[in-house]
Amino acid sequence: MPEFTHSDDNTPDLRVDFAGLSLQTPLVMLSGCVGFGEEYPRIQGFSHRDIGAVILKGTTLEPRMGNAPHRVYETPSGMLNAIGLQNPGARYVVDQVLPRLPHDETQFWANANGTSPEEYAEVARIFDDSPVTAIEINISCPNVKEGGVHFGNDPAMAARVVAAMRAVTNKPLITKLSPNNADIAETARCCIEAGSDAFAVINTLVGMAVDVERRTPVIANISGGLSGPAIKPVALWKLHQVRAVTQKHGIPIVGQGGIASAQDALEFAIVGADALGVGTGLFYQPLMCGELLTGLREYLNNHDMEAYRDLVGTLGGAA
Repeated sequence: MPEFTHSDDNTPDLRVDFAGLSLQTPLVMLSGCVGFGEEYPRIQGFSHRDIGAVILKGTTLEPRMGNAPHRVYETPSGMLNAIGLQNPGARYVVDQVLPRLPHDETQFWANANGTSPEEYAEVARIFDDSPVTAIEINISCPNVKEGGVHFGNDPAMAARVVAAMRAVTNKPLITKLSPNNADIAETARCCIEAGSDAFAVINTLVGMAVDVERRTPVIANISGGLSGPAIKPVALWKLHQVRAVTQKHGIPIVGQGGIASAQDALEFAIVGADALGVGTGLFYQPLMCGELLTGLREYLNNHDMEAYRDLVGTLGGAA
């Protein structure tokens, strides 16, 4: 694993210890928003040194073409997407994509998907023998053996996926929790028992949009995942619920869901985000990460804090 150094000046320390990994900043570029990590370096002014980790696009065992268009639709303060996990398959990503990425500049995490615990495990097995430093588990996928019920909506099913992957890899497992779950805290508890090292909170909400002239759904899949600033209040509440479970175990969380400014990032940190996931906001401000880091440093300086970790989980007035 590469060693990332901290500057010698007096600026606040933004390094993060996360599930045994040392991140150079708390910022994590989220799966589905940065492709397979090859697009953003083409943008003038972008630097991997601003990023703690990049999560690769959701990957399945076999290649997938994804859903039919329309697959993306802008909504007020947000975005609907139903891409359908279009990807070339885990083996291709390991053999063809990962060797092209700058692993000496930041960390890259895989995002594993499947339709059964066994399929998830096989994807994890493939990524286990690769340079990725962690594997995120997308448990929003449907279990085809159980009639299409989403893993993330059932704590026991979510735990089965984690356990299957834990058996084949020693890399940190980061379970991405769904806000559409009736009891996200119970799912977190079950996943911890099954071997999850960390959590990402939250995945997208389910939503839809309608074309009033055609009187048809805008998204061909009918429903899609809602992301962006519109979901931030929900994400903060879910983060608060999950942290109540994880804090006693020392298990870290990537807080995500609508971060588009330094103010947003600070709110997530205060509620308890050990790292900060940046996604939809990158589509309209691809250099947002640098702005977030500047805002974090200014806040820490103004409040006499020496490090980002001093801010995490400092929410007051909470029962």
